[in-house]
Amino acid sequence: MYELKEKFYPMQPRERLELLGEEYLSDVELLAILLRTGRKKYSSLNLALELLQHFGTLDNFRKASISELKEISGIGQTKAIELRAMIELGKRIQTTTRKRYGQVLSSKEYGMSLAFEMQNFEQEHLTATYLDGQNQIIEKKTIFIGAVNHATASPREILYHAIKNLSVGLLVAHNHPSGNLQPSQADKIFTKKLKNACDNIGINFIDHIIVGAGNYYSFRERDSNLF
Repeated sequence: MYELKEKFYPMQPRERLELLGEEYLSDVELLAILLRTGRKKYSSLNLALELLQHFGTLDNFRKASISELKEISGIGQTKAIELRAMIELGKRIQTTTRKRYGQVLSSKEYGMSLAFEMQNFEQEHLTATYLDGQNQIIEKKTIFIGAVNHATASPREILYHAIKNLSVGLLVAHNHPSGNLQPSQADKIFTKKLKNACDNIGINFIDHIIVGAGNYYSFRERDSNLF
Protein backbone atom coordinates (compact mmCIF):
# COMPACT_ATOMS: atom_id res chain seq x y z
CA MET A 1 0.00 0.00 0.00
CA TYR A 2 1.27 3.45 -0.88
CA GLU A 3 1.95 5.84 2.01
CA LEU A 4 3.05 9.45 2.33
CA LYS A 5 5.61 9.59 5.12
CA GLU A 6 6.69 13.18 5.63
CA LYS A 7 10.14 12.21 6.94
CA PHE A 8 10.90 10.71 3.53
CA TYR A 9 10.10 13.99 1.78
CA PRO A 10 12.35 16.67 3.33
CA MET A 11 12.54 18.37 -0.09
CA GLN A 12 10.21 18.83 -3.00
CA PRO A 13 10.33 15.97 -5.55
CA ARG A 14 11.93 18.13 -8.24
CA GLU A 15 14.72 19.14 -5.84
CA ARG A 16 15.31 15.54 -4.79
CA LEU A 17 15.48 14.38 -8.42
CA GLU A 18 17.98 17.09 -9.31
CA LEU A 19 20.13 16.32 -6.26
CA LEU A 20 19.89 12.52 -6.08
CA GLY A 21 18.68 11.30 -9.48
CA GLU A 22 15.33 9.91 -10.55
CA GLU A 23 16.12 6.36 -9.42
CA TYR A 24 16.00 7.48 -5.76
CA LEU A 25 12.48 8.87 -5.93
CA SER A 26 9.38 6.94 -4.92
CA ASP A 27 6.50 6.25 -7.30
CA VAL A 28 4.54 8.94 -5.48
CA GLU A 29 7.27 11.55 -5.99
CA LEU A 30 7.73 10.76 -9.66
CA LEU A 31 4.01 11.01 -10.30
CA ALA A 32 3.83 14.26 -8.32
CA ILE A 33 6.42 15.81 -10.67
CA LEU A 34 4.31 14.85 -13.68
CA LEU A 35 1.12 16.19 -12.09
CA ARG A 36 2.86 19.51 -11.29
CA THR A 37 -0.04 20.79 -9.15
CA GLY A 38 -2.60 19.32 -6.78
CA ARG A 39 -5.93 20.85 -5.89
CA LYS A 40 -7.02 23.46 -3.35
CA LYS A 41 -5.14 22.89 -0.06
CA TYR A 42 -3.88 19.61 -1.50
CA SER A 43 -0.32 19.24 -2.82
CA SER A 44 0.75 17.35 -5.92
CA LEU A 45 2.28 14.74 -3.57
CA ASN A 46 -1.08 14.20 -1.88
CA LEU A 47 -2.83 13.96 -5.23
CA ALA A 48 -0.24 11.50 -6.54
CA LEU A 49 -0.67 9.39 -3.41
CA GLU A 50 -4.47 9.41 -3.79
CA LEU A 51 -4.17 8.32 -7.43
CA LEU A 52 -1.87 5.40 -6.65
CA GLN A 53 -3.92 4.32 -3.65
CA HIS A 54 -7.09 4.46 -5.74
CA PHE A 55 -5.71 2.14 -8.42
CA GLY A 56 -3.69 0.00 -6.02
CA THR A 57 -0.82 -0.95 -8.32
CA LEU A 58 1.20 0.68 -11.07
CA ASP A 59 -0.18 -1.89 -13.49
CA ASN A 60 -3.76 -0.88 -12.69
CA PHE A 61 -2.75 2.79 -13.00
CA ARG A 62 -1.17 2.04 -16.39
CA LYS A 63 -4.46 0.60 -17.65
CA ALA A 64 -6.67 3.42 -16.35
CA SER A 65 -8.71 5.21 -18.99
CA ILE A 66 -9.19 8.96 -19.22
CA SER A 67 -12.63 8.68 -17.66
CA GLU A 68 -11.30 6.52 -14.82
CA LEU A 69 -8.53 8.99 -14.09
CA LYS A 70 -11.05 11.85 -13.99
CA GLU A 71 -12.86 10.11 -11.13
CA ILE A 72 -10.14 11.50 -8.86
CA SER A 73 -10.82 15.05 -7.70
CA GLY A 74 -8.09 17.28 -9.10
CA ILE A 75 -7.66 15.25 -12.28
CA GLY A 76 -9.47 17.08 -15.05
CA GLN A 77 -9.59 16.39 -18.76
CA THR A 78 -6.19 17.99 -19.47
CA LYS A 79 -4.34 16.18 -16.67
CA ALA A 80 -5.97 12.86 -17.60
CA ILE A 81 -4.89 13.24 -21.22
CA GLU A 82 -1.35 14.16 -20.15
CA LEU A 83 -1.16 11.10 -17.91
CA ARG A 84 -2.36 8.82 -20.70
CA ALA A 85 0.25 10.33 -23.04
CA MET A 86 2.97 9.81 -20.40
CA ILE A 87 1.93 6.18 -19.88
CA GLU A 88 1.93 5.47 -23.61
CA LEU A 89 5.33 7.13 -24.12
CA GLY A 90 6.77 5.10 -21.24
CA LYS A 91 5.43 1.92 -22.84
CA ARG A 92 7.02 2.80 -26.18
CA ILE A 93 10.36 3.59 -24.54
CA GLN A 94 10.25 0.27 -22.69
CA THR A 95 9.62 -1.74 -25.84
CA THR A 96 11.90 0.12 -28.23
CA THR A 97 15.00 -1.53 -29.65
CA ARG A 98 18.12 0.55 -30.03
CA LYS A 99 19.31 0.81 -33.60
CA ARG A 100 22.57 -0.98 -34.32
CA TYR A 101 25.04 0.10 -36.97
CA GLY A 102 26.67 -3.07 -38.20
CA GLN A 103 28.94 -5.54 -36.49
CA VAL A 104 32.68 -5.70 -35.81
CA LEU A 105 33.83 -9.14 -36.94
CA SER A 106 37.61 -8.73 -36.78
CA SER A 107 40.34 -6.15 -36.30
CA LYS A 108 41.45 -6.67 -39.88
CA GLU A 109 38.04 -6.09 -41.43
CA TYR A 110 37.27 -3.09 -39.24
CA GLY A 111 40.79 -1.68 -39.60
CA MET A 112 40.55 -1.73 -43.38
CA SER A 113 37.12 -0.12 -43.32
CA LEU A 114 38.50 2.66 -41.11
CA ALA A 115 41.53 3.06 -43.38
CA PHE A 116 39.15 3.81 -46.25
CA GLU A 117 36.89 6.01 -44.16
CA MET A 118 39.71 8.15 -42.72
CA GLN A 119 42.06 8.23 -45.70
CA ASN A 120 41.46 11.89 -46.56
CA PHE A 121 41.65 13.29 -43.03
CA GLU A 122 44.39 15.92 -42.81
CA GLN A 123 44.37 15.96 -39.00
CA GLU A 124 44.39 13.12 -36.51
CA HIS A 125 40.90 12.03 -35.50
CA LEU A 126 40.34 9.83 -32.47
CA THR A 127 37.13 7.81 -32.72
CA ALA A 128 35.52 5.40 -30.29
CA THR A 129 33.21 2.58 -31.37
CA TYR A 130 30.83 1.24 -28.72
CA LEU A 131 29.61 -2.35 -28.97
CA ASP A 132 27.00 -4.60 -27.41
CA GLY A 133 27.56 -8.19 -26.32
CA GLN A 134 27.39 -9.47 -29.92
CA ASN A 135 29.87 -6.84 -31.16
CA GLN A 136 27.05 -4.96 -32.83
CA ILE A 137 27.88 -1.26 -33.11
CA ILE A 138 25.75 0.89 -30.82
CA GLU A 139 27.47 4.17 -31.62
CA LYS A 140 30.63 5.45 -33.26
CA LYS A 141 31.79 8.81 -31.97
CA THR A 142 34.61 11.21 -32.77
CA ILE A 143 36.15 12.05 -29.42
CA PHE A 144 38.48 14.79 -30.56
CA ILE A 145 40.49 16.09 -33.49
CA GLY A 146 44.21 16.83 -33.14
CA ALA A 147 47.38 15.06 -32.11
CA VAL A 148 46.83 12.09 -29.80
CA ASN A 149 49.26 12.74 -26.98
CA HIS A 150 49.66 11.78 -23.37
CA ALA A 151 48.39 15.12 -22.13
CA THR A 152 45.11 15.28 -24.07
CA ALA A 153 44.11 11.64 -24.60
CA SER A 154 42.24 10.92 -21.37
CA PRO A 155 39.98 7.86 -21.10
CA ARG A 156 37.39 9.90 -19.19
CA GLU A 157 35.24 11.08 -22.10
CA ILE A 158 35.63 7.78 -23.97
CA LEU A 159 34.39 5.81 -20.98
CA TYR A 160 31.63 8.31 -20.22
CA HIS A 161 30.01 7.45 -23.56
CA ALA A 162 30.68 3.74 -23.02
CA ILE A 163 28.76 3.79 -19.75
CA LYS A 164 26.02 5.99 -21.23
CA ASN A 165 25.54 3.47 -24.06
CA LEU A 166 25.68 0.47 -21.68
CA SER A 167 28.48 -0.82 -23.88
CA VAL A 168 30.00 -4.24 -23.40
CA GLY A 169 32.90 -3.65 -25.78
CA LEU A 170 34.97 -0.70 -26.93
CA LEU A 171 37.23 -0.17 -29.91
CA VAL A 172 39.20 3.04 -30.50
CA ALA A 173 40.99 4.19 -33.61
CA HIS A 174 42.95 7.15 -34.86
CA ASN A 175 44.63 8.04 -38.10
CA HIS A 176 48.19 9.07 -38.93
CA PRO A 177 47.92 11.55 -41.82
CA SER A 178 51.62 10.94 -42.59
CA GLY A 179 50.80 7.34 -43.50
CA ASN A 180 53.36 5.99 -41.00
CA LEU A 181 51.52 3.28 -39.07
CA GLN A 182 54.08 2.76 -36.33
CA PRO A 183 52.63 3.77 -32.93
CA SER A 184 54.34 6.60 -31.12
CA GLN A 185 55.27 6.41 -27.46
CA ALA A 186 52.20 8.58 -26.74
CA ASP A 187 50.03 6.05 -28.61
CA LYS A 188 51.39 3.25 -26.44
CA ILE A 189 50.89 5.18 -23.19
CA PHE A 190 47.35 6.12 -24.20
CA THR A 191 46.49 2.52 -25.14
CA LYS A 192 47.80 1.12 -21.86
CA LYS A 193 45.95 3.76 -19.84
CA LEU A 194 42.67 3.09 -21.64
CA LYS A 195 43.07 -0.69 -21.35
CA ASN A 196 43.59 -0.41 -17.58
CA ALA A 197 40.61 1.92 -17.21
CA CYS A 198 38.37 -0.48 -19.16
CA ASP A 199 39.54 -3.43 -17.07
CA ASN A 200 38.70 -1.52 -13.89
CA ILE A 201 35.06 -0.97 -14.87
CA GLY A 202 34.44 -4.24 -16.69
CA ILE A 203 34.35 -3.08 -20.32
CA ASN A 204 36.04 -5.24 -22.93
CA PHE A 205 38.67 -3.09 -24.65
CA ILE A 206 38.81 -4.87 -27.98
CA ASP A 207 41.50 -2.94 -29.85
CA HIS A 208 43.22 0.31 -30.63
CA ILE A 209 43.70 0.65 -34.37
CA ILE A 210 45.93 3.14 -36.18
CA VAL A 211 45.15 3.78 -39.84
CA GLY A 212 46.97 5.56 -42.64
CA ALA A 213 47.96 5.23 -46.31
CA GLY A 214 45.19 2.70 -46.92
CA ASN A 215 46.35 0.28 -44.23
CA TYR A 216 46.04 -0.29 -40.49
CA TYR A 217 47.98 -1.21 -37.35
CA SER A 218 46.24 -3.25 -34.65
CA PHE A 219 47.55 -3.20 -31.08
CA ARG A 220 45.68 -6.46 -30.43
CA GLU A 221 47.43 -8.18 -33.32
CA ARG A 222 50.88 -6.67 -32.72
CA ASP A 223 51.25 -6.05 -28.97
CA SER A 224 50.77 -9.19 -26.90
CA ASN A 225 51.83 -7.34 -23.73
CA LEU A 226 48.63 -5.32 -23.81
CA PHE A 227 46.05 -7.77 -25.19
